[in-house]
Amino acid sequence: MERVDLSLRPAAEGLICALAPRDSRHECCTTRLAFVFELNLPNALTMLRILLVPVLVVALLNETDNGDLLAAFVFALASFTDAIDGYLARARNAITTFGKLMDPIADKLLIIAALVALVSLNRVAAWVAMVIIVRELTVTVTRMQANQQGVVIAASWWGKAKTIVQVAAIFCLIAVGFPSPVWVDALVYGAVVITIVSGVDYFFGLRRVLREADQRRETSALSRQQP
Repeated sequence: MERVDLSLRPAAEGLICALAPRDSRHECCTTRLAFVFELNLPNALTMLRILLVPVLVVALLNETDNGDLLAAFVFALASFTDAIDGYLARARNAITTFGKLMDPIADKLLIIAALVALVSLNRVAAWVAMVIIVRELTVTVTRMQANQQGVVIAASWWGKAKTIVQVAAIFCLIAVGFPSPVWVDALVYGAVVITIVSGVDYFFGLRRVLREADQRRETSALSRQQP
């Protein structure tokens, strides 16, 4: 089977669409859009999570009657879609380029938006939100750069625990309200600790994987040089 450079495919398809005859241009562009965004259940759940982010922020900041209850429900629903969309994509063999790109972005948008809203309401300290946000953005950027180089960093146990504790802490901050009891504060500080530990674990793992990838490239280069 002929191999296609996927990094050049979107640009090539755009050029083909531009040069296509007018009567077939619509079909060409539709085909290109289908490649970028394949509508399936996991991708629909990812899009739903993104659309729920402004609903969550409005419910929190409006401070209307039952606003916290609505915000807690929306956050729980969005977190549930995060828990099942990846599983469904693997189980149904429905992993797409769109899902690989947008799923982590949707996760970070949800967490960051909730934290920023809670900081504005004085329900969580700004430094707590800053630690979590900086860690999430740094790991996301480095993971994308590593993927572009063909290096895949598998999610570790620390990363999964971090996600669970972060979601639990933010949900409790929303649902319990202000002032938060001691056990909620303890959960928040626990989330900060696990966030830092998981970030350190990630970068140690990234360095190890990159070193192994360099060793494989050097070994491959030496083997090609030998007669």
